[in-house]
Amino acid sequence: MTLTLTNARIVTPEGLHHGSLTVENGRIAALDAPARGTVLDLGGDLLLPGLIDLHGDAIEKEVEPRPNAFFPLPVAMGAIDRRMAAAGVTTAFHGISFAEGELGVRDVDFAETLARALHGFAGAVDHRVHIRYELTDAGSEARVTRLIDEGVASLLSFMDHTPGQGQFKDAATYGAYLSRVYAKEEGEILDRISAKQAEAGNVVARVERLAAHARPHGVALAGHDDEGAERVEFMARIGATISEFPLDLATAQAAREAGLVTLFGAPNVLRGRSQSGALSAREAIGEGVAGALCSDYAPQAMLPALGVLTGEMGLDWPRALDLVAGAPARATGLTDRGVIATSKRADLIRVQGAGSGLSAAATWVAGRQVYGFGSAQSLAVAAQ
Repeated sequence: MTLTLTNARIVTPEGLHHGSLTVENGRIAALDAPARGTVLDLGGDLLLPGLIDLHGDAIEKEVEPRPNAFFPLPVAMGAIDRRMAAAGVTTAFHGISFAEGELGVRDVDFAETLARALHGFAGAVDHRVHIRYELTDAGSEARVTRLIDEGVASLLSFMDHTPGQGQFKDAATYGAYLSRVYAKEEGEILDRISAKQAEAGNVVARVERLAAHARPHGVALAGHDDEGAERVEFMARIGATISEFPLDLATAQAAREAGLVTLFGAPNVLRGRSQSGALSAREAIGEGVAGALCSDYAPQAMLPALGVLTGEMGLDWPRALDLVAGAPARATGLTDRGVIATSKRADLIRVQGAGSGLSAAATWVAGRQVYGFGSAQSLAVAAQ
């Protein structure tokens, strides 16, 4: 089907202008050309490229909405599919953690099952698997290698929750987290700390092996909760293109200088601070060291965060959109999407509202409408 979207405020890498866009065979065929095919008047609404979410944990709550209350995977995946489309996310990298014994419900057998299910899921949006590998989990190296070989993984990040660095500055902080979130007893926590410390000497070789295995398969690599220039340099050396949630400004600056895309959470922007006390995304953006935003744990935060950037923070539309679409596409080698330009995939969102009230009224993936709300619920169109 040929579709022309008219009377739209279109954001391209060059800026925002009032015009039209034509979709043909799932691609953007033309900008501001004579209308043809099915025509939809957007009434002056914003037309943006679909958002690309590099790190989202929301699938976990769809699978297990309450502790030990698991939903069937088809139910959970259907729910996250609709949730992403409604949030304007057209390419979603779902974080699946491999951290045996550390993160409670994130059982590695179940993680492997979920990763394969997501990889095979044909939803409305493009779902991809982001494997989050805990460096001290020796047993999961073979699992991750297997998933890479099977083409399941699109992104592999390396995280380290050993107390004394990164997110957990000491054993007490780490223990309090496991006790509060995963109901771990003191004995279990002490055993976990001892096991992680015992593996510390094997981490570098393990990461180097996995990175070397992932690169030829086209799997993007990322560091997670990076801290310090030395950690950043190591990640860059093994071929990482992303630094997820750098913990302080100096680390974010080092990551940018090393050519890594620094990734921060959209909820951090929306709330004005990090929930863990790490670097403020607003500060990072203001200092020019933020490369991209992700949903983290809340897909619904991405468009409102974009509204904060272009409203309260004064970023121009191309720069703000690059944080949620263009830069994530480049960091993962997705050259067919992330911007509105001819020949790109017609992953598009019709956006209404202003500031933190921005929301998706309609979402198209490869030219097919997969979501509509209110006046955009259906294509009330005129044939040309």
